[in-house]
Amino acid sequence: MVLGKVTLVIGGAASGKSAHAEQMFAGVDAPVYLATAQAFDDEMRDKIDAHIARRGARWRTVEAPLDVVGALDGLGAQDHCLFDCATLWLSNQLLAENDLAAEQARLVGAVSGCAARLVIVTNEVGMGVVPDTPLGRRFREAQGRLNIELAQVADRVIHVVAGLPRVLKP
Repeated sequence: MVLGKVTLVIGGAASGKSAHAEQMFAGVDAPVYLATAQAFDDEMRDKIDAHIARRGARWRTVEAPLDVVGALDGLGAQDHCLFDCATLWLSNQLLAENDLAAEQARLVGAVSGCAARLVIVTNEVGMGVVPDTPLGRRFREAQGRLNIELAQVADRVIHVVAGLPRVLKP
């Protein structure tokens, strides 16, 4: 598949969005994997290890749980990058008590100005129940705003449900 400039892959948790996004890099030599997950427990470590094993050795991994902007700024026009995922990046920002609006604006600006071909994975969190805590509601609202902004700057948006991709944009 020929990658567009910015592609957003959105779907629910465990929908197959990361696997679909990885498949988009099938013909790319040495793609960059921009990782935002942090292994705070064994379950998350196992999930990260499974993602690493599925990708294989040809990927160059850049760990950027908070500084995705810096990582994107370091990419060149020859690079092809999978940013997985915007949802974990946002939760990292929230838990670090950073200014979410400012960080989202910085991220969207960096995505727009990124020289590399970029695929961004993000979760759709607005289709479930309303969270019962203020923190959960704040996160859901911030994620919705971030997804809207990322979809606006993306030239392609793909929604993945049950492992099945559906192109929403263009």
